Amino acid sequence: MQYLAPDPVLKEQFHQGLSERAYALLGSHAMMLNGEKAWHFAVWAPNAEGVSLVGDFNDWDVAATPMDRLETGVWTCTLPESRFSAWMPRVLYKYAVKGCDGKTRLHCDPYGLQMELRPNNATVLYDLKPYAWQDAEWMQARTRVDLARRPVHIYEVHLGSWRIPGDDRAFLNYREIADSLIPYVRSLNYTHVELMPVMEHLLDASWGYEIIGYFAATGRHGTPEDLQYFINRCHQEGIGVILDWAPAHFPKDEVGLQLFDGTHLYDQADPRRSEARRWDTLLFDLGRGEVQSFLLSSACFWLKWFHADGLRVDSVSAMIYHDFDKQGDEWVPNQYGGRENLEGIAFLQRLNQTAAQVAPGCMMIAEETQAYPGVTRTSFEGGLGFTLKWNQGWTSDILAYTQLPPEERRWHHDKLTFSLFYAFSERFILPFSHDENSGRSLLSRQYGDASQRVQGLRALYAYMIAHPGKKLSFMGNEFGQEVAWQEARGIDWKAAGTPQAAKILNCVRRLNELYLTEAPLYEVDDSWSGFQWLQANDPDNSVLAFLRWDKSGHAVMCLTNFGFRGHAVYMLGLPVAGVLRQIFSTDDEAYGGSGQWNNLSVQTQRRDWHEFRHAVELRVPPLSTVYYAFERKV
Repeated sequence: MQYLAPDPVLKEQFHQGLSERAYALLGSHAMMLNGEKAWHFAVWAPNAEGVSLVGDFNDWDVAATPMDRLETGVWTCTLPESRFSAWMPRVLYKYAVKGCDGKTRLHCDPYGLQMELRPNNATVLYDLKPYAWQDAEWMQARTRVDLARRPVHIYEVHLGSWRIPGDDRAFLNYREIADSLIPYVRSLNYTHVELMPVMEHLLDASWGYEIIGYFAATGRHGTPEDLQYFINRCHQEGIGVILDWAPAHFPKDEVGLQLFDGTHLYDQADPRRSEARRWDTLLFDLGRGEVQSFLLSSACFWLKWFHADGLRVDSVSAMIYHDFDKQGDEWVPNQYGGRENLEGIAFLQRLNQTAAQVAPGCMMIAEETQAYPGVTRTSFEGGLGFTLKWNQGWTSDILAYTQLPPEERRWHHDKLTFSLFYAFSERFILPFSHDENSGRSLLSRQYGDASQRVQGLRALYAYMIAHPGKKLSFMGNEFGQEVAWQEARGIDWKAAGTPQAAKILNCVRRLNELYLTEAPLYEVDDSWSGFQWLQANDPDNSVLAFLRWDKSGHAVMCLTNFGFRGHAVYMLGLPVAGVLRQIFSTDDEAYGGSGQWNNLSVQTQRRDWHEFRHAVELRVPPLSTVYYAFERKV
């Protein structure tokens, strides 16, 4: 990466929080000096009494290589590459920062491009060169796609436990992961993969959400170039790549950002504003310009240099509410006495505006749990400007429901219907993510004996595909993994090879295929014009039915029976006359069902039924979801 010498405009942008290229000003960069290759180092530490560069090349002597302070609070030095030749190609370094509190701390480079693998934590000198991308067709097409009108089903992957190597290594390389993951994802008809973790982190159990290197691809799986190769391959195969990104908080490890120059440089001094008690981490000070530029540049770095198709922004609620996960006097209101973090809201608006400019067609996805109004509205409308938002309320409700015994489900029918009261208030993703699989698997969250739990799981998957909103599924869900996911243990590929798992895989593959090809299932996700209830009020039988409409007036009917008994005759109203043609059933023998409850083609009757003037009689299998193409009479 070429070093960008700062001019007055670039300096001002950095300090005002407007820079999306601070990684070209700060960190380590190869450059030419007097006709020879050299390395330029720059670090922001405005309150430090002194800063020096330390590493193997000077025996980690804090007095050997002092850096010069510029008037902007940035410390710099330039060394010829020959200084490092004995340690090439892996030169380790840190900044020895003597803080204003008189204590010297060894910090890794906040803008470093590569780091040692834990438990070590030095920054690795790395010359990030422009990659020879071969995805121009994909990147150009991305700018022309209206994601709101396209199918999006994301396969969420924890890279460290996707596949465990059979040799003595702990992790597969990004290139090896590409060889196994890409064909698998394509075979199951997912549209995107979401990678967790990608940015460097010290603690495996943090799942990558306590980042120590905001510009460093984790060395667990290879070099930054290896990750670029993986993304390039995905794009060539028609698969988008979303990266998880955690800009709300950072770990307290001294090697990181904590007390970087002896002051709370990246967080706030008041613990009521800085402490994130849930994770025992520190919240970024989103009112400080240099911190805003740091995070803004991190996001744009992954979008630009790695061609990421989007970022899933973790813990948005912690960025927009001062009282998130806090009680009583543990938080401080804003200047108007409210709970909103006004600086955090402004930062997110700027982030999403900038991302759209830097990476046209990218997806910015919010994990926001507090029902902030307008997460996916534009900033001009007073919203945050995200492309999509995780619908965790839907996930929580549906999984609470599927764990209930059949005799109790009638009293909790609202957990199925409530999501439609707000389904079109935002542009949503329905997530069955790592969070839902870390304590118990989706299969174990279904009530009943072994056979009934599999039936319930198939019905749930099909219900999710038909429900308004884009989709996300965590690895292992697709074949009904029984055991809960753990980051230190790989997917249970042995279980994936059983006949039962193969049938669940067939079901998921067919569902995803229908999702890609049936426009009513995806084209109008954000409006009542794409959804119509047919049966929302049958709690005694735990049955739901609705139509999904596309913009051309074609429809697919979804009928889900979350009850444990089938119905030989079930009357259902329809708005117009026509024919229902069955196109999918989770009760199909190919998916492990009975195959005995089919309605291959059913003509409507002229009959008043509830609010409708036409009706059909259907056979409804237990614990099932069935799709019908609805062909209206013209």
